[in-house]
Amino acid sequence: MAITTATYVCAKCQHTKCDMDEFRATGGNFAKIFDVQNKKFTTVSCKQCGYTEIYKGSTSPLGNVLDFFGGG
Repeated sequence: MAITTATYVCAKCQHTKCDMDEFRATGGNFAKIFDVQNKKFTTVSCKQCGYTEIYKGSTSPLGNVLDFFGGG
């Protein structure tokens, strides 16, 4: 089941409002050398207490290539 703002309940304070965001990070030596962010994550943060959960996402090979040539 995917987390959405409609189904969110904070694990710490049971508040039902959250912010969702996304970030990318490098993984492995090749990716670090060439600054390719080949790992994708989604964050879900409680608006009341700030508790944040991080979920691993998926990236496509095409997206990684575009990221490489686009400079991240």
